[in-house]
Amino acid sequence: MDTILLLKAAILGIVEGLTEFLPISSTGHLILAGDLLDFNNERGKVFEIVIQFAAILAVCWEYRAKLGTVVGGLLRKQEAAQRFTVNLFIAFLPLAILGLLFGKAIKAHLFAPVPVALAFIIGGIFILWAEKRDHRITVASVDDMQWRDALKMGFAQAMALIPGTSRSGATIIGGLFFGLSRKAATEFSFFLAVPTLTAATVYELVKYRDQFRADDWEIFIAGSVTSFISAFLCVRWLLRYISHHDFTVFAWYRIVFGLVVLGTAYSGVVNWSAA
Repeated sequence: MDTILLLKAAILGIVEGLTEFLPISSTGHLILAGDLLDFNNERGKVFEIVIQFAAILAVCWEYRAKLGTVVGGLLRKQEAAQRFTVNLFIAFLPLAILGLLFGKAIKAHLFAPVPVALAFIIGGIFILWAEKRDHRITVASVDDMQWRDALKMGFAQAMALIPGTSRSGATIIGGLFFGLSRKAATEFSFFLAVPTLTAATVYELVKYRDQFRADDWEIFIAGSVTSFISAFLCVRWLLRYISHHDFTVFAWYRIVFGLVVLGTAYSGVVNWSAA
């Protein structure tokens, strides 16, 4: 196996793991990183599916106790477990429906470095605005959420269909607008990632099944391992971070990063393939 290819796989795995659950857009970073590493072809898309699932497994491992409690509660028909599961399903629906309706058009026109950079900047400005507002908390934990709260979070997540928006960013910041505590919004974003990204993974696996090759297993392993480890560490770090900080630093990161991409694209410093 080509050592350079393995290195690219490991780098992209780290990018996926570090950005999937932060409000800075994993899709946007993978588009940009894949473009720089010349790994944005159909083979690269299949690879992204695999490392995305590895990041999901990291969340499942971190919250294995909670998920086990929910599964056990469902078997015993406990109301809290049933409400939590229904809330996840309701929150999942908007993105699933809108993705099926408009996903192809969005990928055809917006999955490119410059549109992603613009979404980075706009999303950063939105986060700054959200953090300047007074937060009136009406939902302290994910177990206090009602179906209306879940539906609002679902429509917020649907904004992530635009690459560069950030699925986690849309749900977390949306949750702050809707009265969720910072911890509740962040944790629900993590939990919502499990059905959302699992469904997306299954859909993409079927769609790109002809692109799978037996000799790609080494790059799949390299990317999956780095994705799992970096995602696991990132989730733990973010939960500690939000207990004492807001999301302003991520907003400025998005704005600066987006401006750098636009500047390098239009100055010719970086030859972005789709710029």
